Amino acid sequence: MDRIYHSLLLDHFRENRQMAFVSGPRQVGKTTTACEGLPSFLYLNWDRAPDRLLITGNEEALRARLQMDVLQASRRRVVFDEMHKYARWKAFLKGFFDATEDRLEITVTGSARLNVYRRGGDSLMGRYFLYRMHPLSLSELARTSLPDKSPVRPPVALPHEAFLSLLQFGGFPEPFVRSDTRFYNRWRRLRNEQLFKEDIRDMTNIHELSQLEVLAALLQHQVGQQVNYSTLAGSTGVSVDTIRRWLQVLESVCFCFVVRPYHRNVPKSLRRQPKVFLWDWSLLSDPGARHENMVASHLLKAVHFWTDAGLGDFDLFYLRDTAGREVDFLVTRGGVPWFLAEVKTSGGGRISKSLAYYHRLLKTTHAFQVQIDEPYVDRDCFLETDPVQVPARTLLSQFI
Repeated sequence: MDRIYHSLLLDHFRENRQMAFVSGPRQVGKTTTACEGLPSFLYLNWDRAPDRLLITGNEEALRARLQMDVLQASRRRVVFDEMHKYARWKAFLKGFFDATEDRLEITVTGSARLNVYRRGGDSLMGRYFLYRMHPLSLSELARTSLPDKSPVRPPVALPHEAFLSLLQFGGFPEPFVRSDTRFYNRWRRLRNEQLFKEDIRDMTNIHELSQLEVLAALLQHQVGQQVNYSTLAGSTGVSVDTIRRWLQVLESVCFCFVVRPYHRNVPKSLRRQPKVFLWDWSLLSDPGARHENMVASHLLKAVHFWTDAGLGDFDLFYLRDTAGREVDFLVTRGGVPWFLAEVKTSGGGRISKSLAYYHRLLKTTHAFQVQIDEPYVDRDCFLETDPVQVPARTLLSQFI
């Protein structure tokens, strides 16, 4: 299926000479998107033995494989997949890019570990731009064109069945497209095994994988709640420091992500405890947690996309103070509070007092009470500057 990230890559190579790094969770569609319309000889995968031999030293054979000695009218795109598994991948890409940037458009795909390994002593600085790929969202199901200068777009209606399928089966392309419960159950089990028995095992020195899986199961019951490291440590039988380290590992393989509290200009704000959410909200059985997680995932996808595409610096937080006033999400733009989002399953009630309080306190441009069960309304939510109840189907369609 078409993805907005294909349009993003085409735009990247029209405007830039740099390599495109595409990171994201397993089975989100990175390789399929990067290789769309690409001849097979321009795709190399580190997991394939012949390709490893080409990458690690047979320069003449590599040039022949990529047909670099054949005259071309324009640059061609080549994809290197799973390159982060190669110990010297940075040095290889640096030399390869410097020698071929005028002839090749280089895309490097891999898991979120690209984000981990790229930190510290980055010899590739200035030679790549990073794009973080996310599961499907309401907006992407409706359109795959890139936004213009404004991050938000006009709302667009989707069939009710598509919304329900996204909520039930999550945003990973294959289970969503199939929308079959039996297939989804098998897919989910296999992905979980690959995540813990391959990705984490290969990436870390963690031997207590069964305890790490216990932690992952516990986190599924704490979605949308503040992380209590001591409670998690007691339930898994390890130290608090180990829980902190393991949570970072689960983040790095895109099992979960954390949203941290915003405290600037918020009296008596909480400062330390993050909230945890899953990349795959379909794992959650509690409807309220699933609804909040789906909105969190849409917001994270939006702030990552807007930032990676050069539309500004965006970030995602939540709000809570010692008086118990809390709002689920705050999106900042250029470090300045932009809009608030409080998630509710159904409408009909009043605007949350906490939403109104933080809207006044932080002077946000918009404040949305997001109603999951409300039908689509064909009106731009971002025309409203006072706190307002909005259907999730309308607001989320205006993102990415």
